Amino acid sequence: MSLNFSVVKSAGAMVSPAQPTPPGELSLSVIDQLPGLRRKVQTLHFFRHGENAAEVIRAAIAKALVYYYPLAGRLRESGPGEVLVECTREGIWLVEASVECSLEAADLIDGNCERTLLFELLPHPPMEKDGFDPLVLMQVTSFACNGYVIGLEFSHVICDGLGAAQFLGAVAEFSRGLDRPSIEPAWGREALPQTRMLSITAPPLPPLPFPDQRLEQATVDVLPQRIDELKQEFHRQTGETCSTFEVLTANIWKSRTEAISMDVGKDAEVLLVFFANVRPQVHPPLPKGFYGNCFFPVNVEAPAGKITEGSLADVVKLIKEAKSRLPDEFAKWVARKDATSSSVDPFLPPLSYVTLFVTEWARLGFGAIDYGWGLPAYVMPIQYTNVVPGCVVASPPTPQKGVRLITWCVQEEHLPAFRNGLVKPDRKGDHPVFSVHDEKEQLN
Repeated sequence: MSLNFSVVKSAGAMVSPAQPTPPGELSLSVIDQLPGLRRKVQTLHFFRHGENAAEVIRAAIAKALVYYYPLAGRLRESGPGEVLVECTREGIWLVEASVECSLEAADLIDGNCERTLLFELLPHPPMEKDGFDPLVLMQVTSFACNGYVIGLEFSHVICDGLGAAQFLGAVAEFSRGLDRPSIEPAWGREALPQTRMLSITAPPLPPLPFPDQRLEQATVDVLPQRIDELKQEFHRQTGETCSTFEVLTANIWKSRTEAISMDVGKDAEVLLVFFANVRPQVHPPLPKGFYGNCFFPVNVEAPAGKITEGSLADVVKLIKEAKSRLPDEFAKWVARKDATSSSVDPFLPPLSYVTLFVTEWARLGFGAIDYGWGLPAYVMPIQYTNVVPGCVVASPPTPQKGVRLITWCVQEEHLPAFRNGLVKPDRKGDHPVFSVHDEKEQLN
């Protein structure tokens, strides 16, 4: 049973680089400029131990910003739909907070508390007089048990997940007493393709089939032995191997499609979208230490009936085939220097109920960041929309092993069918795909 708790916050203050840094303006890449990235990604990082964590982390941020000084700047409009970074040294926003109970009493590490309480662990924004719209906002909340939580809001315009983890890794190294970051950061945006953007404005969200209802969240913990069973079953049927991401994404997509197929129809085209790191595809190579956005969408499209009537192995193969096309599709996008308005923008898939977005968090590096008191017990992405169907593939709280799937992908009336689909045996297999328990599900 979770405990309601009260978060006492400081007024907050800017943390600027500890030494002088270069002034001027920095251009952003075409991927950085994508309209869909004009938001801040919110995450919560839970640590069981950390005495005087806020004080130590504040000093470490100031040192890290000497190297990552663009993060202390501000975005400025430079043209229609375009922005650049002004290196103003204004800093990032840091709020210190405290809670008079333990993490265990609040039931936070396992994510069972009320979502409204989780938002109290995120920083409030500064007043305009204090430095309006910083690129990074952070709140360090200390608990009575000496545990602490870092609530982070990070501008997606400046960094993707790998880049954000690289910056936090540098802060952690300074927190542990290192003199300089082990990875020297590099801006390097000019090394990315200069393909002109096809669209400078994001399309409005379309109405969902059931506009008066919200997407419901469901969390699924997948144990390592179950992942191994699913991979072995795929190998038995196909003679091929597959990754954890591929087999679990196939499970979610298939179950969701089965749940909504009665309403959308078996002939409706359903779309799976996930974003792949394309750093290895950039030639000449990006500089070591690059921390900007470098990803490309992988789209898997098929009639709903093909997904619902096929086996799990069939769906995995569709995902693998789409991934194999990534190098060629990225190369064609890079070569398209003068895209026309009639071209299809790969970064703007339809935002409708038949589209499912999946994001992989488990391998970004957030779980390996140690500020001096040990690795995080849990890193939780915060759902930022309840109208675009999505799923995050993350790691469960320690010491659990396996994968945690955080989903918000079906309307309330489709949730029972979605859950039932997770436990239904594969048509060509012998075992259930998932077993579901109450509000918190676990695959055994």
